[in-house]
Amino acid sequence: MEIQWTPLDNAATIYPASSRRSWSALFRVSVVLTEPVDPAMLLAALHRIAGRLPVFFMRLKRGVFWHFLEEMKSGLRVEPEGVCPCRPLRISENNGYSFRVLYYRNRISAEFFHVLTDGGGGMVFLKTLVAEYLEIKYGVAIPRNGEILDCRDATRPEELRDSFLEYAGKVGGSRGEKRAFRIEGTPSDGFNHLTTAKIPAKAILAAAKAEGASLTEYLCALMIYTVQDMQEKAQPRETLRKPVKINVPVNLRRYFPSETLRNFTSYINPGIDPRLGRHSFEEILTQVRHQIGAQATRRQLMAKFTQNVLDAQNTAVRVAPLFLKNLILKSVFLAVGDVLTSTCLSNLGRQTLPPEMERYVERMDAVIGPLSINPIACACLTYKDTLYFHVTRTIEENNFERRLFRALVERGIAVEVESNLRSAAAGMNS
Repeated sequence: MEIQWTPLDNAATIYPASSRRSWSALFRVSVVLTEPVDPAMLLAALHRIAGRLPVFFMRLKRGVFWHFLEEMKSGLRVEPEGVCPCRPLRISENNGYSFRVLYYRNRISAEFFHVLTDGGGGMVFLKTLVAEYLEIKYGVAIPRNGEILDCRDATRPEELRDSFLEYAGKVGGSRGEKRAFRIEGTPSDGFNHLTTAKIPAKAILAAAKAEGASLTEYLCALMIYTVQDMQEKAQPRETLRKPVKINVPVNLRRYFPSETLRNFTSYINPGIDPRLGRHSFEEILTQVRHQIGAQATRRQLMAKFTQNVLDAQNTAVRVAPLFLKNLILKSVFLAVGDVLTSTCLSNLGRQTLPPEMERYVERMDAVIGPLSINPIACACLTYKDTLYFHVTRTIEENNFERRLFRALVERGIAVEVESNLRSAAAGMNS
């Protein structure tokens, strides 16, 4: 199936307007193989998947009224990895593509501009790419499933749909929220610090289960607990403190029968109001559980994204020229984007591979690139027996992750820490 052009999905429309030369909304998914990557074979694998996954191989274009995506068929490349993850992606310098495929020693990474897809779609791209690479290099037959696509098959129309439009209701929800406390520090001059905690999955799942919480709820509560401590130090006066909230993306494919490879994610912003006094970890976890439980329902999530769909379908918005739309969208992003939360936590869940593929893959990772305003972003996934928790930071101070990982150690959970500046076996209790 060929697609010469397609409009952006409803979630993607905000990203071209809010991007700037030094920042665009990026994320990364990676695998670490048992042997060094062969760049020529990786490029051959990329060419193989291009026909099966056309929605990724498109150029972002400006129309009179909206941005759109236009099919591309040339200029594919793979690159050695740079000095840090998710460095700014300048589409004009990337042969027009809104993603890049990188390699470093045994690692294959794919970084995406959110205008194309979300973590769910990105993981399908990566797994399919790696499956093709392993077949080329080793001649091994990799079984195909919903996340590892067969490149001999035709593209299915449902993979290209804008599921926001498909499942939107008639009534939208309110976006009204208070601005959150923002972590501050010394800017790192364009270098993205990446700190990774390798955590035994059974241990942290047992700790969460003992509290009656999911892994995401448990991690989210620990993050709020950590940021609460940081705000108390930065703002001793209790009455002047701001809410501490964590942005938690929600994969809508779990709630709606969608097979789209485009964006289909909403969010929840659980948090606390520190003006009411210091919250214990147990109090925070209770609030997080109730807030996520109340908001992570089909109807509540539908109301949230329905409002965005209704706004885009407004007649005045539809007929407004693109330059005016960009001004409106940018002002909306500044008003209801990063300013509403202190940081984010994206959990891509447990990742599995067929045994024929797993034997070649030692590790998998998910990284959120720098946020527009907030200097810290977090993402994690579980592969085999390990939870890989990643902190991306655009400030020099590492107070957040030190406090967070120490809190885990204090709860009896072992933490092994790596960074793109140094490696350290978790001495987080010092």
